[in-house]
Amino acid sequence: MALRQILHHPDPRLRTRATPVTRFDDELAVLIEDMFETMYDAPGIGLAATQINVHRRVIVVDVSTDRSAPLHLVNPELVETSGEEEMEEGCLSVPGIFETVRRAECIRVRARNRTGQTFELDADGLLAVCIQHEIDHLDGKLFVDYLSQLKQGRIRKKLEKEQRLAV
Repeated sequence: MALRQILHHPDPRLRTRATPVTRFDDELAVLIEDMFETMYDAPGIGLAATQINVHRRVIVVDVSTDRSAPLHLVNPELVETSGEEEMEEGCLSVPGIFETVRRAECIRVRARNRTGQTFELDADGLLAVCIQHEIDHLDGKLFVDYLSQLKQGRIRKKLEKEQRLAV
């Protein structure tokens, strides 16, 4: 297993639409394990392959407080949504920024596991929000895209300034 570098906004590679996984092999298993290691090290509760510059439709999530509920979804797709809720979100690719975003309260997602078996999962609360957030990454979308243009501009300038100062 290896830690992978997480891309930071406004890196244009975060806007790449991920392609579906067609091979369920050892390479995919290694990618999933690397993603979990990277997410836990960051630390975070979700990570999309796009965030580590791998443009394949893979996400990992663990919303438990003790890393006891790891979940990976390959080629995830929302098949049903209901309700609406607002929750404060953050993102490993937009470090230090937390904003309230409106998303579906309950979801049903269809995905495959690392061996290619299809399954469906019903989720609500934080897990539903996290899955929606990570699927957005696979589509080249960031949580800041849900914010006003003014807030987006402020966030972009703040992150660009931090990147300049870090060099």
